[in-house]
Amino acid sequence: MADILEVATREFSEKGLAGARIDDIAEAMRTSKRMIYYYFGSKEGLYVAVLEEAYRRIRAIEADLHLDDLPPEDALRRLVGFTVDYQYANPDFIRLVMNENMHRGQYLAQSPSIERLNVPAIEGLRRVYQRGVEAGVFRTGLDPIDLHMSISALSVFNVANRHTFGLIFKRDLDRPAELIARRDSIIEMIVRYCRR
Repeated sequence: MADILEVATREFSEKGLAGARIDDIAEAMRTSKRMIYYYFGSKEGLYVAVLEEAYRRIRAIEADLHLDDLPPEDALRRLVGFTVDYQYANPDFIRLVMNENMHRGQYLAQSPSIERLNVPAIEGLRRVYQRGVEAGVFRTGLDPIDLHMSISALSVFNVANRHTFGLIFKRDLDRPAELIARRDSIIEMIVRYCRR
């Protein structure tokens, strides 16, 4: 099943739900469509499983960042840096999320586990933020979900818009120096936003 999900992730991220074909996934796996339908029920069922796996993967890695072991500002820097790096290294994840947003979340809404998968991300950020408030490092009144959204927005833009933005403004956003500068800038923006 893990191999099917890996191939299906590429297919759905490159072609979207409408353009992806179970025949192509089965051929790449050297298996039958019937086997895929046996495991996932339908093309849409496979798509939902791919979305769940994409979120499960990022949340599992986030859980291993050991944010509670660091001072609040260092923990926030690590989380933001990880998010920027992960999004850049996993453009399939961004394309899947963008595609699901084009469907207005209708398939993700069918997932029985998607909310549970994402609760730890918010709880981890909430703990970092609350520790920072208690230590007098972060200002009060910020909503961890809004903060998570801002981190995600800045990180996703680097992937979702890098080709058009780079073309329009004549910048090679894949150059290592550009990546490092942008990463540092995003970390600094979020930390300064949170500081007292």
